[in-house]
Amino acid sequence: MRSLIKDVFLKYFKGDILKNLDDSAILENISEKCNISFTTDSYIVNPLVFLGGDIGKLSVCGTVNDISVTGASPLFMSCSIIVEEGLETSVLQKVTSSISKTAAQAGVEIVTGDFKVVEKGKADSLFINTSAIGISDKNIRLGKKRINIGDRVIINGYIGDHELAVLLARKEFNIQADIASDCAALNGLIGDILQKTGSIKFMRDPTRGGVATTLNEIVENSSFGIRLYEKEIPVSQQTKALCEMLGFDPLYLANEGKVIVICEKKSAEDILSIMKKHRYGKHSKIIGEVVKDPPGKVILNTVGGSYRVVEMLSGSQLPRIC
Repeated sequence: MRSLIKDVFLKYFKGDILKNLDDSAILENISEKCNISFTTDSYIVNPLVFLGGDIGKLSVCGTVNDISVTGASPLFMSCSIIVEEGLETSVLQKVTSSISKTAAQAGVEIVTGDFKVVEKGKADSLFINTSAIGISDKNIRLGKKRINIGDRVIINGYIGDHELAVLLARKEFNIQADIASDCAALNGLIGDILQKTGSIKFMRDPTRGGVATTLNEIVENSSFGIRLYEKEIPVSQQTKALCEMLGFDPLYLANEGKVIVICEKKSAEDILSIMKKHRYGKHSKIIGEVVKDPPGKVILNTVGGSYRVVEMLSGSQLPRIC
């Protein structure tokens, strides 16, 4: 996916903002009072409903989080829905209700949208596209260029639950486990830590490709690397057991309610304390640090005392989860 974006889309789309490949575009020159963040995303998932969420909740949470990790407060959303001929109206109503409820909980207003029906066999049940706009204080400056050696890496809880929840909902392996998706809008949690500290350097939500791919994107072409500590990475016992059974690495599993925060060492414990007080941050942990060597690499210190390079995911462990 990342190669395709670079080799095809960036070849023709020449915008200076786009080349940063951030989840949201930060538009700094539109207003003198604030920066504007703008994002868009499309959602496909099979099945449409899974433990802990559905495609409607997923579309709102994913878009809200893409805005929030830029340091902005999401305000307005669009919602476009494409359905395949024959989709039951009750399914559409359930998804639409979920979109409405999740947006209201996140404090985001849906202000425009579109609806299309395509012929039977021309789509896969239901697709959603959302866009959002948010605003941030001009004093909030986040980005890879602000990351320094010694900075700490924090995540707000258990990883990998979303992708496994979708897998279990497919009932392909005849496995019974109560693993719920972590799907959640994180603008409240992120707003709390931004209000209390000015030492946050960078944030990103580790969705497709998981924590491993997100961290590799951060260190790519950089003069620093990231060292992770396996014993500190929060993984639930159920997720760990299922990963061992199926041969998955939780570092590569998608999440929909997680944020990676890179901050100054001196403020890491304070930020961790704030996150743990929030409902979506109770299991937050400091999982690593920014290091000088090796640059451009993510290294994992294993529980057994060895080291291994954590590469970017090429392909996918499980398709169509976000």
